[in-house]
Amino acid sequence: MQNKKPFNNNQRREFVKHAGLLSGAILTAPLLSNANFYSGASDVIKIALIGCGGRGTGAAVQALRSKQNVKLVAMADAFKDRIDSAYKAITGDLSEAGISGDITKMIDVPEERKFVGFDAYKQAIALADVVILTTPPGFRPIHFEEAVNQNKHIFMEKPVATDPEGIKKVLAAAAVAKSKKLNVVVGLQRHYQNSYRELFKRKDMIGEITSAQAWWNNDGVWVNQRKEGQTEMEYQMRNWYYFNWLCGDHITEQHIHNIDVINWFKGAYPVKAQGMGGREVRKGKNHGEIFDHHYVEFHYADGSILNSQCRHIQNTMSKVDELIVGTKGKIFCGAANIRDHKGGLLYQFDTKSENDPYQSEHDELFAAIAKGEYKFADAENGAKSTMSSILGRMATYSGKLVEWDKALNCGLNIQPSAYTWNTLPQSLPDANGQYKIAVPGVTKYY
Repeated sequence: MQNKKPFNNNQRREFVKHAGLLSGAILTAPLLSNANFYSGASDVIKIALIGCGGRGTGAAVQALRSKQNVKLVAMADAFKDRIDSAYKAITGDLSEAGISGDITKMIDVPEERKFVGFDAYKQAIALADVVILTTPPGFRPIHFEEAVNQNKHIFMEKPVATDPEGIKKVLAAAAVAKSKKLNVVVGLQRHYQNSYRELFKRKDMIGEITSAQAWWNNDGVWVNQRKEGQTEMEYQMRNWYYFNWLCGDHITEQHIHNIDVINWFKGAYPVKAQGMGGREVRKGKNHGEIFDHHYVEFHYADGSILNSQCRHIQNTMSKVDELIVGTKGKIFCGAANIRDHKGGLLYQFDTKSENDPYQSEHDELFAAIAKGEYKFADAENGAKSTMSSILGRMATYSGKLVEWDKALNCGLNIQPSAYTWNTLPQSLPDANGQYKIAVPGVTKYY
C-alpha cells in the first residue's frame, strides 16, 4: 500500500478498487465487508473531532492547516457547550490565519453532525476518514478501539490510557491497526520535532546510555469548581484533571512526554520502578485524588536508571527538560546540544531550523494519507510510554518497588462501571467532600 507519488483521481479510484485484494491476507471476512478506510481514494479527507476541549480545538486547526484537501465533517463531545466553543474557536483561528474565504470549504459541521453524549463518538467516527481523539485520556482506549474497528486513520493525544487494563486494550487495538495498515499518530510531539530528531540521529556520540534525568516541574493547571446540580460524574468530568480514571495524575498526563523521550533514545521501556510522592499544597476538595509531586527511579533491563521528577507547586523551580548521560558524553535535550564529559561541545542544533512539532505531526500524517501511504504506527509506543508513567504512579502511590509485568497484569481498572451521567465513579467524596488519597505503605496493587 505504498505510493510515494501523489495520486491523481484515476489512480485514487484504482487504488481503492484493489485495496481489498491487497489487504485480503490480513483482514478477516467481516472486516473486508466493512473496509471503508481512507487510502488516498478520494480528493477530500474527511475528519471527525472526538473531544472538543482546548487540545481538541488546537488539533483540529492543525489538521485543517495541513495543506491537504481536508474537511471537518463531524464533532463529538459529552458536553454541547464544549462543541459550541470549539466550533467558534476553530472558525476564528482559521479566519485569523487569513483563510476565512475557504472556511466553508474546510468546515462542514451542521448541527445534525454535532453529536453529544457518551456514545457520540461512534456516530462521528462513522462519518470520517480520519479521527482526532482528544477527550480526557480515560476514554482513549474505547475510542481508539472503536476507530480501529471502523477502519479509520487516527490522531490521538497522549496519554492513551490511565490504568493497566486500558493499556492492554490499546495494545490489542494497535496490533489490529497495524494489520489493517491504518496510520496512527500519537501526540508525543517530540518525535516530530526537528531538534529532537537531530539529537536522536547523533545519540551514538555519547556512547552507551548509562543514566538519564527528566523533569516536568511547574505551577500546575486549572481547577474547575463543583457547581450546584451537577451529578458526581459531571463534576469529575468537568474537573477531569484531578481524577485518575480520567487523567492518570500529572505524572501520566504531562510527564509522559519526558519519560517517553528517554524510552525513545534508550530504545527500551523500564522493567521496574520505585519512588515517592504526595500532596504537599494541593489539598482542597476540588483537587480530587492526585498527588502534586512525584519522584521516580525507573530501572531498565540493561541496568541504566532514569531519575524522574514532576511537580505542580506554585513559586517553585520550573523545569521541563531531559538529560541523557552516556559513556562518552551527554545529550542536553532542552539546549539541543551534545557535550563530552568535560563540557566540550560535540554538536549544537541550529535553532533556526526548529519547527512547530504540533503542526508537523498533522502535516506528516495527512500527507501520508493523501498519498495512500501506510507510514505511522505510533500506538504501541504510545501505550508503552503511557504504561511507563503509570508504573511510576503505582510506585509513588504504594511506596513499593513495582515491576512492569506484574503491574501490567494486576487487573487494575479504575474506570466506572458504565458511562452515564448517573453512574458513580469508583472514587467518591466523603462527608467532608474529600476524596480518598493513596497512602504509601498502605496502598497495594498486587
